[in-house]
Amino acid sequence: MIRLITILGPTATGKTRLAARLAARIDGEIISADSRQVYRGMDLGTGKDLEDFVVEGKQVPCHLIDIAEPGYEFNVFEFRQHFLEALTSITGRGRQLVLCGGSGLYLDVVLRDYKLEKVPENKALRTKLEKLPDALLVEKLKSYGPLHNTTDTESRQRLLRAIEIRDFEKKYPGARQRLPEMDCLTFGISFNRQVIRERITRRLRDRLEVGMLDEVRRLLEGGLSPGQLRFYGLEYKYLTLHLTGELSYAEMFSLLNTAIHQFAKRQMTWFRRMEKKGVKIHWIDGELGDEEKLEIILELMKK
Repeated sequence: MIRLITILGPTATGKTRLAARLAARIDGEIISADSRQVYRGMDLGTGKDLEDFVVEGKQVPCHLIDIAEPGYEFNVFEFRQHFLEALTSITGRGRQLVLCGGSGLYLDVVLRDYKLEKVPENKALRTKLEKLPDALLVEKLKSYGPLHNTTDTESRQRLLRAIEIRDFEKKYPGARQRLPEMDCLTFGISFNRQVIRERITRRLRDRLEVGMLDEVRRLLEGGLSPGQLRFYGLEYKYLTLHLTGELSYAEMFSLLNTAIHQFAKRQMTWFRRMEKKGVKIHWIDGELGDEEKLEIILELMKK
C-alpha cells in the first residue's frame, strides 16, 4: 500500500520548511497542495518559499509548483489529475510521498478521496459551440466516442452540456477515477491565534520589503489585467488595488493584513471539519524546533 505523509496548517506556520526537511530525511518528494503556487512568476505573493526546498545544499524535488501561466484559472479537477501523475512518478521511483499545503479542498480531494461529480462550466467552449447548428453539435458529440445517453441529442441545451462533459473527460481522464488505496499519516502545525497573527503580519512586512509590490507590478506590465490579478485574491487583490491608485499603501497593508488573518481562521475551520469527517490529524506545537518536530513525525511513522 502507498504511504502518504501530509504536512498541513494555516498560512505562515512553516509547513514548507518542515516538509522539505522531512522529505530530505526519508528520501521523499513533495507534492504541493496550494491553489496559487501552481502559477509561474507568482512567488512572493503565494509564499512559495523556494529557498526552503534546499536542505543541506541539496534540492528537494517538489511537484505541482510553477505548472500554469498567470491568468489561467487552474481548478481542483486539474489538481487531482496532476496529483495522480505525480504520485505515479514518485512511487515508480521508490520514493516517499510528502503532501504539503493549506488549500483545504485540495487536501480533502486527496485525504478523503473527495468525489468531484460536477463538471464545471466551460464558458470558452460554450461560446464556440453556440455558433454551430444542431447537426454539427451532434457530430461533435459523436466524435468523442459512443454516446453515454442517447437522450443527450434531444435538445440543444443537453447537447451543449454533453459535449462539455465529454470534452472535460478527455482533458482530465483521471478526474473521476478513485485514488489508489493509501496509508495516510497526517500532521498539522499549530500555534495559538495571537502568535499566528503576529507571524502573518511579520511575514507580510518582510515580503513587501523584498519586492512583493514589484512582483505584482511585473505581472501587470506583462499583460495581466487588474481584474485577472484580483481574481487570485489576498496579496494580488490588495496590491493591485494599491498600484492602480484605489488604495493608499497604509490602507492596502491594513486591509490585506486583516484579510490574511481571516483566511488563516477559515483554513483552521476547514481542517477541523476534515477531522470531524474522519481525517486524523496529529497536531504538532509550532513553537518546537525543526528537529523536535521531525522526531515526533518519525516516531509516529515507525508505529
